[in-house]
Amino acid sequence: MSFIVSKFKCKGITFFSLLHVTHYSSRFSTAAVASIEPKIPPDFSSCIVQDKDLLLKSLNPSGTGLHVLDLVDEGSLEPHPTLYHLLLKKCTFLRKPKLGKIVHAHISNSLFRGDVVILNTLLNMYAKCGCLDDARNLFDEMSVKDMVTWTTLITAYSQHDRPLDALLLFPQMLSLGFFPNEFTLSSLLKASAALPDTPQIYFHGAQLHGFSFKCGFHSNVYVSSSLLDMYARCGCMDEAHFVFDVLPTKNEVSWNALIAGHARKGQLDRALSLFLKMLRQDFRPTHFTFSSIFGACASTGSLEQGKWVHAHVIKSGGEIIAFMGNTLLHMYAKSGSIQDAKMIFDRLVKRDLVSWNSMLTAYAQHGLGKEAVQCFQKMLNIGLVPNDITFLCLLTACSRAGLLEEGQYYFKSMKRYNIEPGISHYVTIVDLLGRAGLLNEALRFINEMAIQPTAAVWGALLGACRMHKNVEMGSFAAERVFELDPHDSGPHVLLSNIYASGNRWRDAAKVRKLMKESGVKKEPACSWVEIQNTVHMFVASDDSHPQMGAIYKKWEEISARIKEIGYVPDTSHVLFYMDEQEREVKLQYHSEKLALAFALLNSPHGSTIRIKKNIRVCGDCHSAFKFVSKVVGREIIVRDTNRFHHFYDGSCSCGNFW
Repeated sequence: MSFIVSKFKCKGITFFSLLHVTHYSSRFSTAAVASIEPKIPPDFSSCIVQDKDLLLKSLNPSGTGLHVLDLVDEGSLEPHPTLYHLLLKKCTFLRKPKLGKIVHAHISNSLFRGDVVILNTLLNMYAKCGCLDDARNLFDEMSVKDMVTWTTLITAYSQHDRPLDALLLFPQMLSLGFFPNEFTLSSLLKASAALPDTPQIYFHGAQLHGFSFKCGFHSNVYVSSSLLDMYARCGCMDEAHFVFDVLPTKNEVSWNALIAGHARKGQLDRALSLFLKMLRQDFRPTHFTFSSIFGACASTGSLEQGKWVHAHVIKSGGEIIAFMGNTLLHMYAKSGSIQDAKMIFDRLVKRDLVSWNSMLTAYAQHGLGKEAVQCFQKMLNIGLVPNDITFLCLLTACSRAGLLEEGQYYFKSMKRYNIEPGISHYVTIVDLLGRAGLLNEALRFINEMAIQPTAAVWGALLGACRMHKNVEMGSFAAERVFELDPHDSGPHVLLSNIYASGNRWRDAAKVRKLMKESGVKKEPACSWVEIQNTVHMFVASDDSHPQMGAIYKKWEEISARIKEIGYVPDTSHVLFYMDEQEREVKLQYHSEKLALAFALLNSPHGSTIRIKKNIRVCGDCHSAFKFVSKVVGREIIVRDTNRFHHFYDGSCSCGNFW
């Protein structure tokens, strides 16, 4: 594209012309193009400014900063609104706010300093470049504003994580007599959906819904899609479905918003049902659709459904781009298939920092500390700079694999990248020291922390005390947790377990009594396994399953077989006062053992068994599963709240360090 000067002088005569010449289509011949261009005097060829030269810097150090604006100041080029629009749009497209500020300064000294259209273009440039303070200053200085002005700033705040600022502009706008359009309301609804907590989202979103309905915008496709997304984000799926059902026209955006809402709530069945319905109605899923489905599969550990959706991506010719690839990688890792996660990582078209962090997280979840360290080194070798999340993933991997020296080294190396450790990094180091049995060092580390320790920090120490049966320090750590977070049941249960393991039954009973009096309730332990797309859930000593008789019989058979090769029930994990025989009986019907027996009855011989548990796997069950994997010749993968355990041929991937 060329911008030909609107004013030039030649031999004492002033010529006025203005012509924008766009890139010519291939259907124009060279002769045709030549006929379009005006005849410019030979001595003035420099006054034709090519599109690529619009942002050419000043040739003179004392110039404005842009050669085009220097031509204006010299009188070689007539100042014109179109010129300013072209310059600002170029700055916006290339994300060059510094050059935009030069144009802004020139406009401020021109005849167009009060032109609302030019100022709106300038405001849009600041907004798109993320210069929100400059945008707000310009907005406040504008003596004349129109609806475009208000909508531009509201949209800027909405798109740059400042939702409250966007919403605060709305009543100001109304009080000055401006009436919002569909784009204004759509941006406001997006802002309300981005608020930090659900009650705020619903409060502001519902009011905007009422306003949209009153003004007749509720059926507008932009407003309706934003309404749908807002309700889905705050978990109000009934309202989201209502908006979706009355949409006059649906598109991929509206389908994606509804699917994502169910995915965020972990409602995989509903998300998949909508996905199939979307396909039947001839809508083409986007990368956002697949990303939502993979996220839902990851949260429930539904490997088979995730594989089916992945196969659909391949069949439809979809490319595994970064953000969808990252969620696919995460899905495989959270579903227990670290090999598939690594395969996806290796096949990503482009790996960004999120991709590397996702792979590090996968290694951490599976306790593969050495692999995580190697992955981190590869990332550094290709020139990527780690962030705080990278180090959190790496430290977690070191902690779960017992890599004490490596973990301490990488914690100290954070300073090299100007990263200040956050509370999560401190928690991980306390966990690392505690797992290694260095309880005194862990306590000293807490006391020397640069920030105030939280309940999570003391909780990590408490967990280590439970592991190493240090009653005194465990009691001390528990008291700190109770002060900071009295309503969390976890620390109460841990302290009770510490007392019970030390045969301090009265103290254990006191803790349970305190929980009862304080209204703190322990989350019931449960395990579940998926067979033929159906999830089967179990609790300890369960008798509700239709196959319960066969399940109990199967476990008794397996228990007898593993005792023959060396399994001895560890009754120290029964944390109630009773005789040894009663303890052993109670151990046999933990939820994960019932889930395992059910899976052995109902899954193909030789296939991998995948079990999920909502709390940390029991120590005796951990020991039993190692023997079972050897007896039945199958891999058993257990996902608890902390990590994955891969049991195979009598051993566990955690190396008993968990």
